[in-house]
Amino acid sequence: MTRRRSLAGGAAAAVVVLAAAAAAAFLSLLDGAAALHLCTDRLFNDTQGRHSDGLPHLNQAEEATWMGLLPRRAGPRDELDWLALYRSITRGGGDVGGEPAGFLSPASLHDVRVDPYGANMYWQGQQTNLEYLLYLDPDRLTWTFRQQAKLPTVGEPYGGWEAPDGQLRGHFTGHYLSAAAHMWASTHNDALREKMTKVVDILYSCQKKMNTGYLSAYPESMFDAYDELAEAWSPYYTIHKIMQGLLDQYTLAGNPKGLEIVVWMTDYFSTRVKKLIQEYSIQRHWEAINEETGGFNDVMYQLYAITKNQKHLTMAHLFDKPCFLGPLGLHDDDISGLHVNTHVPVIVGAQKRYEVVGDQLYKEIATFFFDVVNSSHTFATGGTSTMEHWHDPKRLVDEIKISSNEETCATYNLLKVSRNLFRWTKEGKYTDHYERLLINGIMGNQRGKEPGVMIYFLPMGPGRSKSISGMPTSGLPPKNPGGWGNANATFWCCYGTGIESFSKLGDSIYFLEEGEIPGLYIIQYIPSTFDWKAAGLTVKQQAKPLSSTDSHFEVSIFISSKGDARPANVNVRIPSWTSVDGAIATLNGQKLNLTSAGDFLSVTKLWGDDTLSLKFPITLRTEPIKDDRPEYSSIQAVLFGPHLLAGLTHGNQTVKTSNDSNSGLTPGVWEVNATHAAAAVAVWVTPVSQSLNSQLVTLTQRDGDAQAAAAFVLSVSIADGALTMQESPVAGSDACVHATFRAYHSPSGASAIDAATGRLQGRDVALEPFDRPGMAVTDALSVGRPGPATRFNAVAGLDGLPGTVSLELATRPGCFVAAPTTAYLAGAKAQVSCRKPTAAGGGEDDDDTAFRRAASFTQAAPLRLYHPLSFSATGTDRNFLLEPLQSLQDEFYTVYFNVLTK
Repeated sequence: MTRRRSLAGGAAAAVVVLAAAAAAAFLSLLDGAAALHLCTDRLFNDTQGRHSDGLPHLNQAEEATWMGLLPRRAGPRDELDWLALYRSITRGGGDVGGEPAGFLSPASLHDVRVDPYGANMYWQGQQTNLEYLLYLDPDRLTWTFRQQAKLPTVGEPYGGWEAPDGQLRGHFTGHYLSAAAHMWASTHNDALREKMTKVVDILYSCQKKMNTGYLSAYPESMFDAYDELAEAWSPYYTIHKIMQGLLDQYTLAGNPKGLEIVVWMTDYFSTRVKKLIQEYSIQRHWEAINEETGGFNDVMYQLYAITKNQKHLTMAHLFDKPCFLGPLGLHDDDISGLHVNTHVPVIVGAQKRYEVVGDQLYKEIATFFFDVVNSSHTFATGGTSTMEHWHDPKRLVDEIKISSNEETCATYNLLKVSRNLFRWTKEGKYTDHYERLLINGIMGNQRGKEPGVMIYFLPMGPGRSKSISGMPTSGLPPKNPGGWGNANATFWCCYGTGIESFSKLGDSIYFLEEGEIPGLYIIQYIPSTFDWKAAGLTVKQQAKPLSSTDSHFEVSIFISSKGDARPANVNVRIPSWTSVDGAIATLNGQKLNLTSAGDFLSVTKLWGDDTLSLKFPITLRTEPIKDDRPEYSSIQAVLFGPHLLAGLTHGNQTVKTSNDSNSGLTPGVWEVNATHAAAAVAVWVTPVSQSLNSQLVTLTQRDGDAQAAAAFVLSVSIADGALTMQESPVAGSDACVHATFRAYHSPSGASAIDAATGRLQGRDVALEPFDRPGMAVTDALSVGRPGPATRFNAVAGLDGLPGTVSLELATRPGCFVAAPTTAYLAGAKAQVSCRKPTAAGGGEDDDDTAFRRAASFTQAAPLRLYHPLSFSATGTDRNFLLEPLQSLQDEFYTVYFNVLTK
């Protein structure tokens, strides 16, 4: 979500009014121009997010446009009780079917526990998020609510988007309540329950104090401006977050105050909406919602499912954005130019409408929408959006030149869409998408184990970094979205969806099917335990930690009876990225027959103490970018099973801001050499064994003898590959990559670090930069093209101090790698220095203290280690180290490669 600009003079692009009688002409226009735009954000009406295609783009806020598309029964204009209003805006006068049956239901988070087996990323992500939720202060989260209600404030407010002058203030508090409710259900952490209950109590007191039903962190004048079509930064978006958080507190944590507050809030806002329609028209309401309203329709449908109050159903349908859903209902696939996270939540609400009232059209809309996005607008992560918008379909090469790709909020909501579609259909393509997007689009959005440090955008282009992302002139916290945020001073929208995502990692592993024989679908292989109450069983799954050298992904599922078991049907997913050829499934050692990839293995029996073992072949593969121009057919991503691999690379310049783009697609950043293996990715991409971690080393020096002297590390320059001295970097930074070397004996490849002593020693030692496998430091102390390694002799440090080492060039005895002996500045190039003969003739000047110090390095633990899923890719100008995108922090990388086959 970015700040919207007001319309100059209050004038939008011309609003095209189409009466119901002109619907046939409108449909004809749709047939003739497949790229009609009916929704233009009334507060952000320019060409950003849209390429010029020469086609007409209508700004349509007219109710008749949507309502004329399909038959409906229009009520009298002055008939404004809620049932009549609902009938007047609903096809068929509100008779759209009935609540459908047969959906899979997600297992309750109260019954699922993500397990720490293998120190997996899911458990670690959940724990890091729990630490952050426990860190946040209820008084600071509610400071602006108390201020608005004229209650005494406690402590200091938070900053960033939650600051007292922020137009979205209060949104994160709603996200916090949702995240805390999901996290409490996932962990039953007592301290968290106490904190979230306090937040609800404070909001309850604020609403009581104002005594109108209104509850927000900003004044009602924001909604007055909204009603007047003046500038107001998405007030219903914020209200949705607050309502959803309170409703989650009711449904997941059993707090009745949550429901009470939401019902009273709905009374207030329904009165506002009804007044707007009475004073103006239903068209005015449609025009007003042409901005970001979040999932307001969704939360209203959820509320209606609880209360069965007609007012709540009507309010929900009033926020089913007709200018967006209508064309999708007609299978118009042009969504380019639309703001992504304005519209994906509307689809989630449309899905809830189908589930609550059985409106089949909304099922079709959601299904069609997913197919459009997934076929033409998604990156290799499974995510979507650039500069928060959709652009022209199948033109993603243009988008990866920009750093503001894949907004986290859009990812969060798109996961909901695919999850719901799977629940309805049991189709494997939706579970495959969910797995891919969860792993690659969510799991890497925390900065390691640092609580409260998350990203807004996930860059997809070459030479990019999570640490530097965002739109031009942004990228600097706290208020502008980009880079890593701050635990106390950011609170972007993506912080809210971020804490929610890591609070509910257990909600899409197990799905239940009701019936005479209860059914279970296991769709994600996440180490976890599920208490299957309906079947009297406990289900526990463990996934063997995966490495790049593995040929199979192995999962064990243990199903045990609690004493009251009954026959049950268990279905386990066969991912589409595997093959049944070579796959092995056994039940208690007995082999089972598998169907096909993308399907499910189904077993029905009376379960006792049973073990279901799965071994799925896992291989490397490439996937072309979604761009149908022939000149870009060579742009491809590399995946290992569901894991998207990113190559560590800068190109030939340092990217310091989001304005730097490596000139778009700079040669040398992403070219790989597949000329001898056009059809075999496994030839030019090979695994890097974890055993090589024992060969990694970092070499350091201090600028002076004092312990407080600045520490420097021997590094490879980003600009020209030369060895330089750099200041010692912080953990997780990109500089750690360039200050880590693999030390091995050439040509054997054996470790040059003695296993017993841990010392770097011996003759014929090669130094290979961490991120350039197969390339080595040359006599010129730089890294060039792949070729024979320059050899060094690693000897005891010339300074005579314990723990130091000196590197003598094997071909030039007496000459050593040395730091500059004069200006010791960060970035100064290392050099080859040789011992000088004494004046007496022939001896060595051992008294040259400066030389001996400059040629001696302290051997330190490596600042970087190979990830278990590390691979080496052969490049044209340089080689690449590939690692999972989700594992990266500040490193610069490319997701896509230019695969050269000739």
